[in-house]
Order: sequence, then C-alpha cells, then structure tokens
Amino acid sequence: MTFELAAWGVTFGTLLAAVLRAAAPIILAAMGGLISDLAGSTNVALEGIMLIAAFFGAIASGYAAIWFPGSPIWFYALFGLVCGVGAGVLVSGLLAVFHLELGADIIVAGIGVNILAAGLTVFLLFSLTGDKGSTAQLTTFMLPNISMPFLEGVPWLDPIFNGDGGNGHNMIVYIALIAAPLLAILLYRTRFGLRLRAVGENREAALASGISVRKIQYSALLLSGLLASLGGVFLSMGYLNLFQADMTGGRGFLALAAVFLGARNPWGTLVAALVFGASTVFAARLGAFDVPSQIIFMIPPTLTLIALVGFNIRQERVARRKIKQAATQLKAA
Repeated sequence: MTFELAAWGVTFGTLLAAVLRAAAPIILAAMGGLISDLAGSTNVALEGIMLIAAFFGAIASGYAAIWFPGSPIWFYALFGLVCGVGAGVLVSGLLAVFHLELGADIIVAGIGVNILAAGLTVFLLFSLTGDKGSTAQLTTFMLPNISMPFLEGVPWLDPIFNGDGGNGHNMIVYIALIAAPLLAILLYRTRFGLRLRAVGENREAALASGISVRKIQYSALLLSGLLASLGGVFLSMGYLNLFQADMTGGRGFLALAAVFLGARNPWGTLVAALVFGASTVFAARLGAFDVPSQIIFMIPPTLTLIALVGFNIRQERVARRKIKQAATQLKAA
C-alpha cells in the first residue's frame, strides 16, 4: 500500500469517525420516531425528550458524586444514564397518557413537550447550579468509550472504529450503530413488529382482529422515548461532558425528518440520519474557514428541506407512474 493511499485512508477514516459521533444521537432519535410513526402515533416530542434526558443525565451524574461519595466513577456515570433515560421515558409515557387516555392531539401535545423542555431545563439548571447556560460549575461524568484493540494499525478500519485518537467511541455510538438492524428484526421478524405495523396501517382492522391497539401504541411511544433519551444522554455524557441550554440544537427535528426521508424504513432512516450527521460535521469544519456562523447554522436545516422536497417529488412521480400503469391495464382489459 502506497503512502498516499494510507494517508487517504487515515483522513477518510477520521472523517467517518466524526460523522458517526455526530450522527449517533440523530440515529437513535430517528429509530424512536420510526417506531412511533409505524404504530400510528408520530412522536414529534423527540427534541424535548432528548433535551430532558441530556439534562437529567448530566445533573444526576454530578449529584451522584455528592450523594454517594467514595463510589467508583463508573457508578456516577451509570447513575446519570439511568436517571437521564428514566426521565425521557417518563415524559414519553406522559405524552402517551395525554394522547391515548385523554384524547389530546399527539402533534399539539408533542409541540407542548418541546416548548416545556426548553424552559424547564433552563429553570432547573439555574435553580440547581446558579447558571443559566451550562453545568460547567458542576463536575459531571462521561459514559465510557469502547475501543477495538484488534483493529489497531489496520488501515481505514482503525480510525473509523477507534477514532482519530485511538481511544474508541463512546458506548452509545455503538448502540446507535446496532439500533437499525435490531429494529429491522423487531419490525419485520417478530409478532410484535407485525402487530405494530398493522396498528399503524389500519387501526380499526387491527382492533377487529383482536390486537390490543392501545397496548401496542403505549409500547411504541415508550420505546420511542427510550431511544430518543439515549440520544439525549449521549449529548451531555458522551459528545460533551456537560449540559448546555438547548444543546440538542434541532437534532430531534432532524431525526423526525430522517424517518420520512428514509421512507419509514430502518435502513433508509439510518442512511438519512448519517447524511444529517455528515452535514453537521461539514458545517463544523467550515467554521475553521471564517465562514459566518449564520451560514453554518443554516446548513443542516437547509439540507433537510431540500431532501424532503426531493423525497416528495420522487414520491409523486412514483404515484403517477402507478396510476398510469393501472390506467393502461384497465384499457387493455
């Protein structure tokens, strides 16, 4: 292997590793959004759930060191992970109750959760730390990285799976990578997945066939909250080592867009989330070239709009083609 090829391998691998880190929270939230959407209860509160999970994860890991002094560091990180995910699942459960028990419109309720999360996290942040911006004054703990020593020195693969510093990726990055195949198995190879898709396709038919529709939708929304919470916890305990106000930065909305851009399929959603992650990395790299920050912040949402418009155009063309084929067959008959 020539020196130039090896150098390109290192550069490409380092870039891909950065894309994986940036895309991990979007992938997890998108998989959560996909489950709820296929069950007929689209969870638009992904952004708020991620924010709440990120806040409680970082805060709980910091306070664990105060409440349980002398415990091992991994315990503080694990405590934060459990509290962050628990808080996100709790919010998702409340959303399910409002929608399924009280008859609230899930879109309106989800928007309310997003607005509430933005204000509530800043209020609690100031109440607990005296700072409205971040938890920098509180010592918080990160979830561990996982490295693959058997790939050390292997061209291309070493920088991708062990990162540019050789320290590996955060454990949640690997969870994000296996989320898509696991979800594909759950949806298309299990009875639960078949019933979930049946509920989303035709609720009345599912009821008539004896499926517990409400139970399936509760399960879908709770799973959605669990996955989105993992994405949120990663932001404050893996991507960074603190919580910042509004640190989700629209990733929950990008995840929702990835669901539809990926044609409501686990693999398509994964690819769409990786594209959004790549756009985030690209925007960050532009910051080194004195590009105005306003333009940088516009790149991910602009790409989202372009992608969704392109997806809708493609869907319309497919629908027209099917109508034309059906009309031709009718004439021939």
